[in-house]
Amino acid sequence: MKKFLAMVMAAAMAFSLVACGGAASSAASQGSASGSKTDVAFVTDVGNIDDQSFNQYTWQGVKDFCAANNLNANYYRPTEDSDSARLEQMDNAVNDGAKAIVVAGYLFGSSIAEAQAKYPDVEFLALDVSAFDLGDSTAAANTALITYREEQAGYLAGYAAVYDGYKKLGFLGGMAVPAVIRYGYGFVQGAEAAAKEIGATDVSINYWYSGDFKATDEVKTKMDSWYSAGTEVVFACGGPVCTSCDAAAKANGGKMIGVDVDQSGQFDTVVTSAMKALANSVNLALTDSMNNGWKFTETYAGKETTLGAAEDCVGLPMETSKFSKFTKEQYDTLYKSIVDGSLVIDASFDADVHPEVSAITVDYQG
Repeated sequence: MKKFLAMVMAAAMAFSLVACGGAASSAASQGSASGSKTDVAFVTDVGNIDDQSFNQYTWQGVKDFCAANNLNANYYRPTEDSDSARLEQMDNAVNDGAKAIVVAGYLFGSSIAEAQAKYPDVEFLALDVSAFDLGDSTAAANTALITYREEQAGYLAGYAAVYDGYKKLGFLGGMAVPAVIRYGYGFVQGAEAAAKEIGATDVSINYWYSGDFKATDEVKTKMDSWYSAGTEVVFACGGPVCTSCDAAAKANGGKMIGVDVDQSGQFDTVVTSAMKALANSVNLALTDSMNNGWKFTETYAGKETTLGAAEDCVGLPMETSKFSKFTKEQYDTLYKSIVDGSLVIDASFDADVHPEVSAITVDYQG
């Protein structure tokens, strides 16, 4: 991606939770003229805002938006991993005057379905939450669901890895859910394209879903077997499962490709990351709502909107990527071809129907 918002400022990590409401005030709230304790609220998952993942990058987007528009931003952390705890913090945010509530992750599906009906005058922005995640409910007019073109980010990662000289690759997925499958199939398509372009005839990919997003000894053992047998870099796609991959990479001198956010700050083994621009997504959708009197326009209202390269919402963090051959200029050219539609990437997510390849081999392991 051509531009990425910076990491959360160190000062953000120092904010403490307010005991009565579970909220922490952000720097963006200083000097606001809105007259409300909270204009835009971010309800975290069970992690905190310094998790170097979805919470941190989404919170950064909320803070940046509010700072630019002289609004108050607060975050609210549920006391436990449950729908009732998530709803409780949404209640607190509304009581504090929130005009919009931002959440991130499919676990919010049920609570968003309930909250949107309970608070029809509040706008709900749900990142990485699909219509399927709402269960029997549908997105109301005051709800915007944002999902991403993971296949584009995966493609860029696969292409870059092979062009940079990696020949023995791996894809480690957590659960075979649509987002993970799209990442993996994009990765395969990108590796295939690069192999054809440079004339490589010995590129291979080990491909496996662990069946869970947890870091386990089973995953570590599997990754040890890959790396020790010659796998050079693994695209670890699925939350905490990457921790097991990183441990195996370190033990065997291997490398890893991160997912969703720039994971180079978390793991020394990361050469690049297939990213979703969470902060940019927040700005796009909240600007739409604010400019329409805190009502989403038809662009986002009551539906699932999928963002990708055309919106500058997926990509690789070239500023921190550790490539020796693949250049920023090559990346920009490839990215532009996705944006202008001259390069179309298959977005299929059927785990049993694999991308067609001819220049590389893929070993789909059960």
